[in-house]
Amino acid sequence: MTEPLRLVVLVSGSGSNLQAVLDAEAAGAPFLVLAVGADRDGTGGAERASSRGVPTFVSRVADHDTRADWDAALTRLLDAYDPDLVVSAGFMKVLGPAVLGAHRVVNTHPALLPSFPGAHGVRDALAHGVRVTGCTCHWVDAGVDTGPIIEQRAVRVEDGDTVETLHERIKVEERAMLVDVLTRLAADRSWRTPLP
Repeated sequence: MTEPLRLVVLVSGSGSNLQAVLDAEAAGAPFLVLAVGADRDGTGGAERASSRGVPTFVSRVADHDTRADWDAALTRLLDAYDPDLVVSAGFMKVLGPAVLGAHRVVNTHPALLPSFPGAHGVRDALAHGVRVTGCTCHWVDAGVDTGPIIEQRAVRVEDGDTVETLHERIKVEERAMLVDVLTRLAADRSWRTPLP
């Protein structure tokens, strides 16, 4: 029996992607959430983790003198759990070189990258008038949503869609995609080459 893929999940908001991962783990998926980290107090994601008995931590940028200090502090928090993989699941902070030098990180994004990167992927896609958008799971690098793409799922834009209605349909695909990607990464760990 292969050991489960050990995860630390980073969240900033309600934690719906995290919930999908926790539910899949409970149903026997080959991964284990060791801890959940947030960039602010009082996130729904941390509450979801606590309700499942998963340890949580908070690492706020404002508590550090510089962004580099925050990056180093977050790296130490992640190191303490020794995860195989860090999952950025709605984590709205750009990770710095200390974290990325020490940990493999995957991220989900609510658009079909490389189109519409950044914090407003759904709004930007809708404003551009695309008829199909979707979600992407990718490896995190030093850029903003620029890392190698692992998987994408398409979502059709319906007449009358708002940012909210479109985003809700994207989230359904995003949650399923994340669970599928983590399951595949647990089965084939050839990606675990030493970090440069």
